[in-house]
Amino acid sequence: MKLTVTPAAQKWFKEEIVVNEGQGIKFYGKVYGKTQVHDGFSVGMSVDTPEKPLITEKVDGMLFFVEEADEWFFKRYDLVVDYDGDLEEPKYEFSEA
Repeated sequence: MKLTVTPAAQKWFKEEIVVNEGQGIKFYGKVYGKTQVHDGFSVGMSVDTPEKPLITEKVDGMLFFVEEADEWFFKRYDLVVDYDGDLEEPKYEFSEA
């Protein structure tokens, strides 16, 4: 699995989300919704402290991560976190790893 956060998405997170020292933005699978590769599940995100990160990505000093417990959701896929200018929020794009 590869996690990529685009500069546009990172800018949104930096402007909109308060992250304290030692914390980062966690991405996880949540019930309800749909992605390109999941039916009945969507991507959730929260500010959290990493415990057992599966993967991390640091962009301009800000930490983004997925925990080992969420491997089931991201297994076999790469995730690109981008920014949707029309909706003014992050968007998530999966591709085969």
